Amino acid sequence: MLLSEQDQFLSYNGEVLVFQLSKPKRAEEADDKTMNLCVRRMAFNRDTKLFVQKSSGVFSMGAGHSEIEIICCSCTTDSRTGIILPCILMKKKKRNNVKYFLLLLHSSNQFEPSFYFKLDYELKEDIRLFAGPSLLWRHANKLFYISSNTCVVQSAPVQLSSVVWTGEIVGEGTVVLGIRAACLPQAEDPDGFSVSDRAIWGSEFFGYAIQAQKLLTGTCFMPHAYSRVVSSVYVCKSERWRKQLQISLVAITHKNQLIWFQNGAPKGVCELPYQQPCSVKPVLTSSSDLLFTVSFASGNSCVVQRRSSLQVASKWQKVKCVLVDDFISSGSEQLLLLFQDDSNTDLLSTFKITDLGEVNYASGINYKHDVPTAEGLQENSLLTVRALETRLQAGWTSVRELQQHLGLQKRVILESCRALIDLAEERTHVLPNSKEVKCRRWARSLLNSAKPFVEGLVSLWDDVENPPDTLSKETSLASEVPEHFTEELWQRVVGDSLVVGVKLTESFYLSLSDVSLSLVMDRDFSSISPIIKCQSKIIKLSKAFSALAVSSSQIEPPPKKMKLDLHRKNDLKKEFPKRSSRIQLDGAKTVTAVTSLSPLLAFHRVRCVVLLHARKQNHQNDSLQQSKKITVLCGKIWLSLEDISNGRYSIKMLRDSSYCTGSMEDILAVLAVSVRFSFHIVSCDCTLTPVSSWLLGEMECTPFKECQDNIFCHKAGNVHGTIFNWALKNPFEGVLTIFCRNLTVLFQCLHSLIRVLPPSCSVKLLRSGSKGILTEQLALALEKEMLTLKNSLFLKETKAKNSLTWGNESGKKINNASLLDTEEGVQQFRKKLQNEREESVRSMNQTMSGAMYQKIALEIAEAQLSSDIIVWRLA
Repeated sequence: MLLSEQDQFLSYNGEVLVFQLSKPKRAEEADDKTMNLCVRRMAFNRDTKLFVQKSSGVFSMGAGHSEIEIICCSCTTDSRTGIILPCILMKKKKRNNVKYFLLLLHSSNQFEPSFYFKLDYELKEDIRLFAGPSLLWRHANKLFYISSNTCVVQSAPVQLSSVVWTGEIVGEGTVVLGIRAACLPQAEDPDGFSVSDRAIWGSEFFGYAIQAQKLLTGTCFMPHAYSRVVSSVYVCKSERWRKQLQISLVAITHKNQLIWFQNGAPKGVCELPYQQPCSVKPVLTSSSDLLFTVSFASGNSCVVQRRSSLQVASKWQKVKCVLVDDFISSGSEQLLLLFQDDSNTDLLSTFKITDLGEVNYASGINYKHDVPTAEGLQENSLLTVRALETRLQAGWTSVRELQQHLGLQKRVILESCRALIDLAEERTHVLPNSKEVKCRRWARSLLNSAKPFVEGLVSLWDDVENPPDTLSKETSLASEVPEHFTEELWQRVVGDSLVVGVKLTESFYLSLSDVSLSLVMDRDFSSISPIIKCQSKIIKLSKAFSALAVSSSQIEPPPKKMKLDLHRKNDLKKEFPKRSSRIQLDGAKTVTAVTSLSPLLAFHRVRCVVLLHARKQNHQNDSLQQSKKITVLCGKIWLSLEDISNGRYSIKMLRDSSYCTGSMEDILAVLAVSVRFSFHIVSCDCTLTPVSSWLLGEMECTPFKECQDNIFCHKAGNVHGTIFNWALKNPFEGVLTIFCRNLTVLFQCLHSLIRVLPPSCSVKLLRSGSKGILTEQLALALEKEMLTLKNSLFLKETKAKNSLTWGNESGKKINNASLLDTEEGVQQFRKKLQNEREESVRSMNQTMSGAMYQKIALEIAEAQLSSDIIVWRLA
């Protein structure tokens, strides 16, 4: 096939695309009204060492009396799909009207018109194609551009004399690098510059980000003095390091030089062998060497190698086109040089493929000795591709199985949340059967067929609607809870925490153990769990409001909802000197739940259901305690961003004369979010009066008006809001309890306290309250453990006694003496004795049901765990 001067060459995925304009061959179509744009995909055959045509395509255009011309072609990214496609810019000129249109070439050799635009002038200077596809050009020292998204010609607010590079830079998007006239200071007289100064400082290098529409300083690319001589640039690497733009680029100059710049500084220079260099592009070869191919206006070409220094590695003359791609499918790039040959006009007949290393193919040479090597490479490539496909398929299977497993977990959790909400609302929860689950999955698959679902998902429980046993249990459970078991439900916001409190009546609380709260968002959730992670605490308000009345966390594996139920007595019975409490026993205990506030504010307005979890204790006749788990609804709370902004739920701790005016709910909220530390302070030489002076003086503490045993710190800084409790056992010994937000505040308080204490004082951290309280709790726990063991043995012994009566139903006594008189009597006696032995063995090997054994084992384990925790804390 013959070539013409307007033919364009483009490398794409290891192939050479040849674009040609031609007229139809058939006679009936051979008029001036139609023009065809033909494309031929040429691939290198390693057996014949020639380029062969793989496929072709045609795009017909109505020409009429217009002139159609191929302006340029390049590979750009299609913004719709992110795929790199060949892009061709065409010109259609009719008299003074010029129309430009852009075509995309797909893998099926189909051309797709992208956009078109009309101008009253022709594009001649600095025409560049880039991602979108988009097009920019320079005209009358102005920059214009158009993209497929807008299809409108836009002008950039910059003046420039040339465009040297267009491409993507990290963090900036599409950037145009160019040269423009320098903006000299107004105070400077241009005529005052010398000829050399005007040549250097008269122009400047700059960058312009198209999307952000902002200028980039040229000093991050190269020094200012080089801007006058640079003719073309290629940015090899761009990255962000500590918010600074790091650029590596190579530039060619009018002085026939190639210069390597890194972070704005020149790192190497090389003299080029020919005049008028016009373009430069990189080549990454199989030896990981970075080569730069430079094309010249005279039709020559050379390659510069970058190792320890820049040097010319090879050069060629009469080169028509230089392409860079992986033409031999080796995994690295090679150079394809198409030479000018007037004697041979065939398509891609005179060429050379090289990487300046092992790869070296040229037209007109016999390569018989290279055929086995090519076959081996092809076989190795095929085996590698098959192995990669197997690994990819295995990875995809694992991902699908993981998605199915996560989907199953998600549906089980959501169904459990619905059951919990129904239980709180005192509704009967009906579990979905397998048919309903399949119908839901089928309906969702219609909406989104791309998401895999688990086949045959069924209920984890029996598919029985409204079992009679469950209904009777719920009815009996509801009857055990009194109608008015809560006195108050409140909420407060402390910092970034939400505190919800439930005040229980004394009669109801005394029958409970393991009390905790949970919060459930009362709305329909399809993607997240409505259960809110929170931490529960129990606070008892009494006449002497003790710091030790606030329970702390048990030492156990951290659950999602921590249950805290240490029922302590008040061991701080001493008060501040000359101070008496005005609060009488209020007959109630408060259970609080603390959770993070910021995740809830994402919903703007949210309603939460407050649930109380506990064990209901029943005293039987044999004084053994039997307990069962209960969950009751305490009420609902509302939370909105507007109420929080208005300070509706904020705590108010103000100083009024010598007291702190905080409500009981505010005090409880602060105690709930604080961490408690108790210190045993002993002084041998002098009294501990400095502690009281330190609290009321340096720490600026005032007692609460509602409970005067606890004092609030008003000192500015991190320690503000800390609560102290100082209880003197005698003038030389006392316990200081600190409620603080974190360990930093605790260390600040201790550092300030040590400075006022006498040197002979001993300060010891108490793990959890006083030794007397822990000893009493240990005695109760051991008693409960013994009763639990006794109860389990009693049940087994009762069953054994019942089984022993099975063999003696008649209750008759056996007269052994009368049986021994005769031989038949002896045989009968032996038979009776054997039966008694068998019954005895059966009585010693009694079995019990799995449910009974599980219940007994659970009760024993809970009792032992409780006593073990108290022993650890005592140690």
